[in-house]
Amino acid sequence: MKKIYFLMVTMLCMTFTAKAGGLMTNTNYHIAFDRMMARGASFDIDAAFSNPAGLAWGYEGLQFSLNFQKPWQNRDIELSAQNYLAVPAMKYAGVNIDQKFPGKASAPIVPALFAAYKQDNWAVSGMIGIVGSGGFVKYDDGIPMFNMLVMAKLLDATKALPAAVGGPMTPEKYNIDSKMEGKQYIYGGQLNFTYQFTDNIAAAVGVRANYYDGYNRGHVTATTLPALGSQQLIDLQLDCLQKGWGFTPIVSFDYHEGPLTVALRYEFRTKINTENDTKQLDATIKNTDPATAAQVPYITGKTALVQFGDKVAPYEDGAKTRYDMPALLSMAVGYEITPQLRATLEYHNFDDKHAKMAGDRQKNLTHGTDEYLLGLEYDINDKFTVSCGGQRTDYGLDDDYQSNTSFACDSWSVGLGGAWNITEKVRLNAGYFCTIYSDYTKEQTNYQGTPWSANEVYSRTNHVIGIGVDYKF
Repeated sequence: MKKIYFLMVTMLCMTFTAKAGGLMTNTNYHIAFDRMMARGASFDIDAAFSNPAGLAWGYEGLQFSLNFQKPWQNRDIELSAQNYLAVPAMKYAGVNIDQKFPGKASAPIVPALFAAYKQDNWAVSGMIGIVGSGGFVKYDDGIPMFNMLVMAKLLDATKALPAAVGGPMTPEKYNIDSKMEGKQYIYGGQLNFTYQFTDNIAAAVGVRANYYDGYNRGHVTATTLPALGSQQLIDLQLDCLQKGWGFTPIVSFDYHEGPLTVALRYEFRTKINTENDTKQLDATIKNTDPATAAQVPYITGKTALVQFGDKVAPYEDGAKTRYDMPALLSMAVGYEITPQLRATLEYHNFDDKHAKMAGDRQKNLTHGTDEYLLGLEYDINDKFTVSCGGQRTDYGLDDDYQSNTSFACDSWSVGLGGAWNITEKVRLNAGYFCTIYSDYTKEQTNYQGTPWSANEVYSRTNHVIGIGVDYKF
């Protein structure tokens, strides 16, 4: 039995991000986003994130909001490799592979807390939530980049063996049992100060502290079929922790006159530099058969790690990795069409090209992330409000950016829901949104650094439900 079990984990918290936003930044914290999407012109408590300057026109006094979201997400990789491992000199025809590697992501509840206090022409506000990075995903069948790489390494290490001693280690001589899990999060706490300068103009300044807390942990082991002696061929062990801090300055402006609101918000780039605390990173490629040990060297430790090259280099002890959050420009126009009906049009630009990522992957993007949002909100009466909205996300993706452990897909999102004013002080929000992704196909002539070709199709799904309570004192 060959066992390839690679638990590739980049953990940044105990829960999963109900993600909307850029490659490293989340924008959905309050349930009002789930049910309307475009919240950049809000005066409500969620403006503590989406429009801090707009709190100048908000509730006079103290208010809080507690929100909970439950996400479900799939992140699948489909591999197609025809005649993989073909070696003409060996007269070996290779292997045709068409396999889907399903990745399932789910989690407990994702919380977010908001608070704001306004008096006369000034306000102070804040929020705490999961502000960035990827989330949690589990691949029960592993991921192709490690499965296929191990197959290639086995063939390369044994290609000189003559048929008399079993010949090269080709795929029919072992089984594959693979698994991978991954998590990554950035916690954030934000504080804003708002001031109303005139009857129509207000501004806010703020700062957000961001904490990156992650780990990479797992192993790969490979053994031959029982009929061939169940020899262990490859063993890769990994246990790597990553932590880092970063701070985000934030400025926002709001112009409000009658039914019209125009809002701008800018988040500066956040530099987050993590350093590995690697508890274990060992690799062994070996042959324990005395009859062939002289022909296939017994390789262990650092020497064997070289065989895996850049696939394990990021996990060396002391290695530093950048996980910057990009600068974000948000522009929104809100309009009160009638006293009951409101609409908001919004645009986001994430400057991903200048936010450093692991391996300088940001250089492979064709442009930063562009998002276009539209939301509608209607008061049925004094008690009930309904809303809906949509978002288009374009990441500027390129083949060299996409990888098995971190990939993105352009998408459309739609949300709907409502609010119930239980009393004058208490409002209950409920919402649902789903994201429809465009599959991304990556064609590779030298798959994962091997001499063979393969295609990968990346696909994703996302569903989120949420509920929250706003309370005014």
